[in-house]
Amino acid sequence: MAEQESVATVKFANQPKLFGKWDYDEVQVTDQCFKDYIAVQTSKSRVFVPHTAGRYQRKKFRKAQCPIVERLAGALMFHGRNTGKKVKAVAIIRHAFEIVHLLTGKNPLAVLSLAVQRGGAREDFTKVGTGGVAKQQAVDVAPIRRVNEAVHNLAKGVRDSVFKKMKTIAEALADELIAASNEDGQKSYTIKKRDELEKVAKTNR
Repeated sequence: MAEQESVATVKFANQPKLFGKWDYDEVQVTDQCFKDYIAVQTSKSRVFVPHTAGRYQRKKFRKAQCPIVERLAGALMFHGRNTGKKVKAVAIIRHAFEIVHLLTGKNPLAVLSLAVQRGGAREDFTKVGTGGVAKQQAVDVAPIRRVNEAVHNLAKGVRDSVFKKMKTIAEALADELIAASNEDGQKSYTIKKRDELEKVAKTNR
């Protein structure tokens, strides 16, 4: 009996947690279409630190295997002066996650997952036709593009909101994640952009 308990304890101890603190088992990807594109459930995506040095750009769609927190870190590393400063990006995310937990009491990984699921537009528009007779046509958006857009807009909204401001980028990221996960269009840049895009697409059906 004692041996079984010790084995169970070892197995539990070996379960990786983000920053040694946030449990991946508490994260649920509720929308079926995102199961393959928000990497939190696979063994490779369950990392201690979102800095895997994986070459996810080498093949089409391979970035879907990149841990979602690492994708957010990559999106924060713009513009020029911030290029390559991944350790800084990871530190910002770590600080932001602590703030999210303090404000909501929830697992920040679950908040990020929900923000990404709700942040991408479901409908977009494209130009159809040749020559001078091109017209706009509404189209459905693929799940991977919805994830890409959500991550991009999360990072862009945060960057724009703190430029030449007293507020720190970690505080802004925490606020954006909470607002996006609650679908608050007044506070969240990501949700505002999603709604704008869907509104234009609706007029072009």
